[in-house]
Amino acid sequence: MIRKVPKHDFFTIILVTCVTVAADLAVAVFVGVIYSALVFAWNHAKQIYASSHIDNDGTKVYQVNGPLFFGSASHFLELFDAPNDPKTVIIDFAHSRVADHSAIEAIDTLAERYASRNKTLHIRHLSPECRRLLQKAGNLVEVNMLEDPTYKVATDVLG
Repeated sequence: MIRKVPKHDFFTIILVTCVTVAADLAVAVFVGVIYSALVFAWNHAKQIYASSHIDNDGTKVYQVNGPLFFGSASHFLELFDAPNDPKTVIIDFAHSRVADHSAIEAIDTLAERYASRNKTLHIRHLSPECRRLLQKAGNLVEVNMLEDPTYKVATDVLG
């Protein structure tokens, strides 16, 4: 069976071959890994999106989908309409994961945008680690811990 090679895989092969000829195999492997990581980040940065609805009480709820990390942080900020949103906004991360410090900064920036317009921003379904990192946002963001699930980590416990 013949498999069609994606364009970025073909470019990776050409890149690694050229670097191998110009330098050596160790450098070529390093360049190939870095290039592949950047392509991976670029492709995943485009996967974040949000759907929204207005609750009966007039609160706007954004349901974020996809990973929030350094590559998707700027696109994440474009998903929200702070000037036209109602007084209370909820961002639900049940279908998203906050992956790094750039993501935390993006949430903090968004909170500042809403606070500057005297609007309240609530965050739902963040992991305990993300909640601790968001403490630096102070009073800008309210993290709703009552509805946040507890995520367990599997451990090897012998009884």
